[in-house]
Amino acid sequence: MNAAEKIKPKKPVRLGDLLIEKGYVNQDQLRIALIEQKRRGVPLGKILIDLGFISEASMRDVLGESIGQEIVDLTAAIPDPDAIKMIPKNVARRYKILPIIYDEESKSLTIAMSDTFNIVAIDQAAALVGENIEIRTMLAGEAEIEHAIDQFYGFELSIDGILHELETGEIDYETASFDMEEYSQPLVRLVDAILADAVKRDASDIHFEPEENFLRVRYRIDGVMRQFRTLHKNYWSGISVRIKVMADLNIAETRAPQDGRISLSLIGRHIDFRVSSQPTSYGENIVLRVLDKQKGIVPLEKLGLDEKSLIKLKMLMARPEGIILVTGPTGSGKTTTLYSLLNYLNNESVNIMTLEDPVEYPMPLIRQTSVNEAAKLDFANGIRTIMRQDPDIILIGEIRDDETAEMALRAAMTGHQVYSTLHTNSAIGVIPRLLDIGIAPDIMAGNIIGVVAQRLVRKLCSHCKQAYEPEGIEAKIIDYQSPDKTKTLYKANGCSKCADLGYKGRIALMEILKFDSEIDELISRKASMRELLILAEKKGFQPISNDAIAKVKQGITSLDEISRIVDLSDRLD
Repeated sequence: MNAAEKIKPKKPVRLGDLLIEKGYVNQDQLRIALIEQKRRGVPLGKILIDLGFISEASMRDVLGESIGQEIVDLTAAIPDPDAIKMIPKNVARRYKILPIIYDEESKSLTIAMSDTFNIVAIDQAAALVGENIEIRTMLAGEAEIEHAIDQFYGFELSIDGILHELETGEIDYETASFDMEEYSQPLVRLVDAILADAVKRDASDIHFEPEENFLRVRYRIDGVMRQFRTLHKNYWSGISVRIKVMADLNIAETRAPQDGRISLSLIGRHIDFRVSSQPTSYGENIVLRVLDKQKGIVPLEKLGLDEKSLIKLKMLMARPEGIILVTGPTGSGKTTTLYSLLNYLNNESVNIMTLEDPVEYPMPLIRQTSVNEAAKLDFANGIRTIMRQDPDIILIGEIRDDETAEMALRAAMTGHQVYSTLHTNSAIGVIPRLLDIGIAPDIMAGNIIGVVAQRLVRKLCSHCKQAYEPEGIEAKIIDYQSPDKTKTLYKANGCSKCADLGYKGRIALMEILKFDSEIDELISRKASMRELLILAEKKGFQPISNDAIAKVKQGITSLDEISRIVDLSDRLD
């Protein structure tokens, strides 16, 4: 074989061969389709779909994989109303495209296409939106696009527009191909619009709260509740039924709490919602927890740790056995941190198993299990069964009682690396908490690798934060034992980018306590919290307030914000 033959490029895999290789069609079906293709002169993929040999969804997936193109399932997608407005219906129908995401920050419009190599269609979309907006493409089925155009064009998609439609009964029958399909119902579109709006605003929870005469809709954004809508009470029965149907809950049951889950493709990405209904004085209260995998699994390097703390955390994770605990109040980002740690450790050489209540973000390679009271699978029993599955690393969602704590420590003693969460106010507070729930000091000593205590604080909006020089108490707090005399701090102001809040996004404040033989000895003889803290600080332990002040000096957050989360009173002594 000569050199030219060696570097000869491989022949591209034909679509028919690829479909047979994947098991979607057989040779006879492909032969029939090829005969029809010669006769009709249309693409092979369309022939196979028309003949019923393969579904459009399967064809879309195979094409997306073969050309390396990101795909979108439009049957379970809700486009961005702002994107829909950018491409007229006649253009969308002519070129078989559907605008699904408009990202104002990156100035980009993402469109779904059945043929992502259709340059004419892409150029037409670019001409309509203007030169300063980038066009991005995703692959979708042709029939899906045509159905979605009928579904989303002609119907009002904005919350205000849908409410106007409900209040007045005015519907544009000329532009809407109005029939009895589900999406023609305004309440169906209203629920979808609220979910899409909450995701766009980076809400972590959506609250539907019925009062005596009205329905309140609130979002939790960056840890703070904000009221966004007040709706007439008459709409609540329809909205609650729609949410229950989506979450596969019993619509006839209104007197008992229920839990469910919704999976949707919203503004171009897959979002899960954990749904909880609770009977209250004026009707069922429904709360949806937004589970956005794109934001839920954060790379370890992006948790906001300084270099020294990141190295310390990686050193703790390098220990082959023992338990690492992440502590903090509810909503402090403990689960996100645990997922980041697991994601960092996750590879084919280790068996990672989790026990969660419930599983929030599915992760590849990791065996994840939800605790199930009905099946009598609680945390303690779950750890027993996991131990028989040959794990290297075990994640226990939460240590709630003495039995779970004892099983977790036993797993750590038998050569496993264990991760879990505990509700305490500080890293040092883990020791009295475990003693309180009945764990002997001798069992703790030598088995705890380290503790990460954390809180979440809001980040100042980079577009409108306002510089100022601290005075009085603020200057004293900042300059306390500080080698650098910081003169400029920043405070919240408010602009359109942050909905006039002055803050956008959150960052973790952390303190990391590394356990060693000296600390283990103090634990064994039940030393006081003060003794433990003095020894830890001698070994370089930095309390969470130090991390908070550092973030203020860097202009990431404000003194007002950290004082809401962290006790700074000791810095005034």
